[in-house]
Amino acid sequence: MKIIFNIEYHTFWGQILYISGNLPSLGEFKEEEAVAMRYNGNGKWTYELETSVGDLPVEYRYLVKEYDRVYDVEWGKSRLLSPGNKVGKCVVYDSWSRQPDNKSFFSSAFVHGIFARQDKNENLPPYQPGTLILYVFAPMVQPGNAVGVIDRSSGWNTQKIRVLNDAHYPIWMISIPVKEIDFPYEFKFVILDKNNHSLLAWEEGDNRFVDTVKPSETECVIKTGMMLNDPFPKWKGSGVAIPVFSLRSEKSMGIGDFYDLQKMVDWAADTGMQFIQILPVNDTTMTHTWVDSYPYNANSTFALHPNYLRVEAVGRLKDKDSVIRFEKIREELNALSEIDYERVSLTKEAYLKEIFKQDGDALLQSDDFKLFFKENCEWLIPYAAFCYFRDYYHTSDFTYWKEYSIYNRTDIEEFCAPGNVHYYDIAYHYFVQYHLAKQLKETRDYAHKKRVVLKGDIPIGISRSSADAWSHPELFNMHSQAGAPPDAFSVKGQNWGFPTYNWYEMERDGYAWWKARFCKMSEYFDAYRIDHILGFFRIWEIPQSEVEGLMGHFNPALPYSYEEMQSFGFYFNLLRHARPYIREYMLPDFFGEYVEEAKYEYLISHNESYSLKSEFDTQRKIEEYFHDKTDEKSLKIKAALFGLVAEVLFVEDPIRKNQFHPRISSQYTYSYKDLSDYEKWCYDRLYNEFFYHRHNEFWKHEAMKKLPPLISATQMLPCGEDLGMIPHSVPEVMQALQILSLEIQRMPKDNSHEFANTWNYPYLSVCTTSTHDMSNIRAWWEEDRGRTQRFYNEILQLPGEAPFYCEPWICDKIIDMQLQSPSMLVILPLQDWLSVDSDLRRENPTEERINIPANPRHYWRYRMHLTIEDLINAQEFNNRLKRKIIYFSR
Repeated sequence: MKIIFNIEYHTFWGQILYISGNLPSLGEFKEEEAVAMRYNGNGKWTYELETSVGDLPVEYRYLVKEYDRVYDVEWGKSRLLSPGNKVGKCVVYDSWSRQPDNKSFFSSAFVHGIFARQDKNENLPPYQPGTLILYVFAPMVQPGNAVGVIDRSSGWNTQKIRVLNDAHYPIWMISIPVKEIDFPYEFKFVILDKNNHSLLAWEEGDNRFVDTVKPSETECVIKTGMMLNDPFPKWKGSGVAIPVFSLRSEKSMGIGDFYDLQKMVDWAADTGMQFIQILPVNDTTMTHTWVDSYPYNANSTFALHPNYLRVEAVGRLKDKDSVIRFEKIREELNALSEIDYERVSLTKEAYLKEIFKQDGDALLQSDDFKLFFKENCEWLIPYAAFCYFRDYYHTSDFTYWKEYSIYNRTDIEEFCAPGNVHYYDIAYHYFVQYHLAKQLKETRDYAHKKRVVLKGDIPIGISRSSADAWSHPELFNMHSQAGAPPDAFSVKGQNWGFPTYNWYEMERDGYAWWKARFCKMSEYFDAYRIDHILGFFRIWEIPQSEVEGLMGHFNPALPYSYEEMQSFGFYFNLLRHARPYIREYMLPDFFGEYVEEAKYEYLISHNESYSLKSEFDTQRKIEEYFHDKTDEKSLKIKAALFGLVAEVLFVEDPIRKNQFHPRISSQYTYSYKDLSDYEKWCYDRLYNEFFYHRHNEFWKHEAMKKLPPLISATQMLPCGEDLGMIPHSVPEVMQALQILSLEIQRMPKDNSHEFANTWNYPYLSVCTTSTHDMSNIRAWWEEDRGRTQRFYNEILQLPGEAPFYCEPWICDKIIDMQLQSPSMLVILPLQDWLSVDSDLRRENPTEERINIPANPRHYWRYRMHLTIEDLINAQEFNNRLKRKIIYFSR
C-alpha cells in the first residue's frame, strides 16, 4: 500500500519539513530520525510511504528543522490513519496544526465533561477504497447538535446534508463514496439539530475544496486538519466556588467530603452551572492540630487529605458499640456552625484505623489496590514513610528524624517493604490514599454524567516540611522563603514560608516533577487554577533571616551593579543605603515611650546614628527572642525592631555579591525621606525602571520556558490567578498560551481606576466577585463607606446615598454585572450567589470569610450555614438562578 502525504507549509531559507511517526520507516517518533519531505514549490511538501497492512494504523506528526535542529512542531496530538486492507493508495491532504484560537474547548473540561459524547468510541474504522474521508475539528459543538456537510454535487440541497460521526469528538469524521460526488469537491460544513437533523446554521467563511481528480476505485482521499468556522456566539459558562471543607450535608461528619461534592454537582446542574471550583485538597497533616487547616501547606503535592473521605463508604464497622459511638460524634460535629478541625481529624483517623484493622488485609491483597499501588508508588512510598516518621518523631521537620533526616530511596523502600516490622503502620496510609482516590474519581465521573466539571487549585508553593522536600531536596531552595510583595491584602507583603523552586535543576529533566504533579491532578479535575501564576515568571524570595515580605526580592531577577546605579546618577554607599538607617529623631516614632530602654537593650550608638546589636540584626533573630512574649510592650518593641531592620533602600542579592535589588516600597522609609531631592529623583528613576520595565522580556522568557511543557502535559483547562503586582509580560504570555485570567471588579488591573469595568474583561477570563482571600460582597460593602458610596453612584449608577447594608437587590445587580461581562466563565463564591436571597443568605456576612491573608495563623473553618440538601430543595431560588444564568449566557 502506498500512502502519499501532502501538506502546505511556507518555510524560510534553511528550513525543511519532516514527518515523524510510529513506524521504523518514520523514525518511531524520534525527532532525530524523522524523515525529510520533498519540496515541490509554492509551499507544497510531499512524502510517499510504502507500507503493509501489518503496519496499520499509521500514527504521525510533522515538524520543521532548521539546520538539523527542531525549529517548530505541530500543536496537539499525533494524527492517525487507518486504511482498510483493500485500499491500494491513500492520498492525504493535511494542514499544519497550529494552536487554535479556541484551544479551551479542546480541554478535558469540554471533551470529557460539558460537551462530552456519551457514546464516544476511540477505535478508528478502517477507510474503504473509493471514498473521500473528511476530518474537521469542531469542539465547540454542543451535545444536542451535530456537524453536517453540504456540497455543490447535490446542488446545495439542504435535504441531502450528510451527518458527520462524532465518535472521536472533538474530531468529526465522514466517509463519502466518491461515485456520489463530483471532483474537485466543493463543500461547506453546517450545524444541525442532533435529533431531527434540521439545519441550524451554516459555518462562516468561504466554501471549502478538495482540489484533486476523482480517485480510482482502489484509492481513498483524506482531507484533514480543518477547523469548523463556528457561526454561533461565543460560549459562556458559570460555576460556584466553595472549598470542600466548607460543604455541609446531612451525611457530613463536621466537614465536607468528596461525596458531598456529588450533592453540590446536583445543585450546580439544577441551576445551569458547569463548574465547581474548590481549594487544594492535598494532605496538610503536620501537627495534628488546627494549624493544619491551612490548605496551601500540604505535606505532599500528590496525596489527598484524609479528612475528605466519607469514612462510612470505606467500610461499615462490625462492632455495634463503635458504630453508636461514631454516629453520636458525627451528629455532634455536624451540628457545629464552624469546623472543629482537630476533633474532625481525630475522629476520622480513629474510624479509619479501626476499619483498616477490620478490612485492611483483604483490600491490600486485591487486584484493584495492587494496580493503584503500582501506578502511584513513586510518590506513595515516600509519603507513607513521611507520615510514619512524622508521628514517630512527633514532628514533620525531617531534619529531626536522625538517620532518616536525609532521604535515601533504597533505605526507605526497604523500610516500607511488606514483611518489615513497620509495614502495617505504613500500609495504613496506602489504604487511606487508595480510598481517597477512589472516592474523588467517582465524584469526577458523577460530575461528568451531569455535564459538570471540577476545577482544582495548584498551590504555587510546597511546604519545607513535606514529603516532596524530603525526597527531592535538590528541586527546592531550602535556604529561602517564598511570598508576595506588598499589595491590597498586606502592606508588608506576605511570607508563605515555602522554599522557592530550583528551576535550573527542574529544567534538567524537563520539569518531570511538575509534569507528574499536573498529571496526578488531571485524574480528578478537568480545570485548574494556577495559584499565583506570577511564580512561573518570578517569585518573591525572602531570605531565611527575615520574616516580613518587605525584605524580599524577585527571583530570578537582574539586580543592579554599582556602575549601573551610578548611570542613573545615584551614588550607592553600602553602609548608608543597604544597612539599616537609624537616626535619633526616628526612635520615638518607632518605640514611643520605650525609646531609652530600646537604646540600651537593642541598639549600638554611633553619636547621632545607631546600629542594631548583632543578636537583633535580622527579623528572624528578633522573632525568636520575642516568641513567647505577648504583652503589649514586647509586641510594640518587636514591631519597632522589625521596622528598623527594613530601613534600607537596597537588598543585596544572596548569590551575586555586590549586586543589589531596590527594596520594595522603600519610598515609605526614613532612609528615603532623608535623601536630597536630587537623590530621590535618581532613586525613583532606577526604582521604577527596576520594578516596571527592566524585567519584562527577561520574565517573559522565563515563563515561556516553564509554562508550555507543563500546560501541555494534560488536557485540563488552565486558569491563572494573576492578581497583585503584574509585570506587563504576564498578560502577553497568558494570552499566547490561552490561560484564562482572573478578573475581579474591586481589584482592577488598571491602577488608574478604583473599580474594573466588567464590560472590558477579555473573553479568556474567569470573572468573579471575590476570592477565598477576600471578604464577600456583603462584608465588603460595609468595610469602607466612602468606597461603597462611589461604587453605588459610579458603577451601579444609582443616585443618592448608598444603603448601609448590601441588600439582596444590590447583590443581584452586582452579580448581573458579572454575568453580563464578556468573560468565558463566571465563577462566584457560594456566599455571593446566596446573597441575592434574603431567606437563604447568612445573617452575619462577616461569618462568610474563608481566609484573612494578613493573619498567618488564620483558622480555616468556614462552613455552609445550610445543608446542600436544603439548597437543592430551595426550588424557587434555584429556578430564579437558572433563568438568570441562561438569560445572560445567550
